[in-house]
Amino acid sequence: MSAPHPESPAGAYGWRPIIVIACLFFIIGFVTWLNGPLITFVQVAFNLSTVSAFLVPMCFYLSYLLFPLPATLLAQKTGLRSGLVVALVIMAVGIAIFGECVSMRWYPGALSGLFVIGAGLSLLQITINPYVTLLGPTEKAAQRIAIMGVANKLAGIAAPIVLAMLVMRNINDIASRVKAAPDAAARDHILDQFAHAVQVPYLVMAAILLVTAVGLARSSLPEIDIAGSTQAAPPPPSAGQSASRGPTYLWLGVVCMFVYVGTEVMAGDAIGAYGASLGLPLDQTKFFTSLTLAAMMAGYILGMFLVPRVFSQERYLGLSAICGLVLCVLTWLTQGYVSVMCVALFGFANSMILPSLFPIVIRDVEERGAQATALLVMAFSGGAVLPQLFVQFMPVLGVQSAFVVLMAPSYGLIVLYNILIQRRNRSRPVPVMMVES
Repeated sequence: MSAPHPESPAGAYGWRPIIVIACLFFIIGFVTWLNGPLITFVQVAFNLSTVSAFLVPMCFYLSYLLFPLPATLLAQKTGLRSGLVVALVIMAVGIAIFGECVSMRWYPGALSGLFVIGAGLSLLQITINPYVTLLGPTEKAAQRIAIMGVANKLAGIAAPIVLAMLVMRNINDIASRVKAAPDAAARDHILDQFAHAVQVPYLVMAAILLVTAVGLARSSLPEIDIAGSTQAAPPPPSAGQSASRGPTYLWLGVVCMFVYVGTEVMAGDAIGAYGASLGLPLDQTKFFTSLTLAAMMAGYILGMFLVPRVFSQERYLGLSAICGLVLCVLTWLTQGYVSVMCVALFGFANSMILPSLFPIVIRDVEERGAQATALLVMAFSGGAVLPQLFVQFMPVLGVQSAFVVLMAPSYGLIVLYNILIQRRNRSRPVPVMMVES
């Protein structure tokens, strides 16, 4: 196998596996970022309060807390390709359940469908993130993950627009007709027709996932030991450093991942509710998730050029979190559309946090790579917690204060972690991750 170009993030295996994995990240993004407009959709279709509508991200992201450990065991038994195939099949089942239950206006069934989708995504994330990290040199891992992020956010930009055009075209009119309905029977007839529009698009998505699973089963991807055996042993601790500090950094990184995913979901999924609370019309707020994801994609593209050419992964992680803190201040000080645009720009600040944080956390765990990955994916459950806290705080603090009270400490914690990591790195050399061809 010919050696890769030294500036290429592809590593020894070339671009083919990166393209295949990027396609999977596109699928992940399309399914995941439907949650933003779905909050608005289910609130109208099921005639729900804001708190009840926010059970959508809660059920979806809680699955990340429950399934990563079983998913890790399954991935270790089945191997990479089979694990990805099983994950896609599980996601297809969940999507079909969600579409059918929404069309019948059975909200508990719809939430169970989201939970099943999350279970499939847990298995997918358990394998796919460390796979990308170990696919080439560790100093270019953020570039590879950023490429995946571009694919993910392209899908995320498209998903709310597609859902809005297919099933939410007249959502303001529907909401007005529901309020003006003379009785419960007339209201239910309107909502039944509105909810039924979801059935066919979701069945089509389920079929696409099944076809993708079949194609992936027949593809060939390089076998990489995601448990970490492809990684060179890290150097021994320096004289003034205790070997027991490794788990401390691991757990701090996991907590940072928890709050980071919470901020990402707040900026992407809660932006519609944020805009609606400021009095903006539903016909506009249903597209706001796409604004956040467009800003996120711009951040990924910039990050691919700057890391590691200009900034190390560690330095860029800190700069991203500081940018988030600045946006917290601007979000709180502005009003209306300007404030919503500040929320959307959190996507730019968030874009390179996961691509930097994930390889930093798993870099030194060696044989504990699989367990560390499971903990990081479990930390995705932060996407369930912060949005629920947001809707609980809104009536007490107001929408803007509630938003900033949750976001600012999250970014502050990431800044603190980054300071500790950079201080540690100055006291010892950074280990190099090796991948054999």
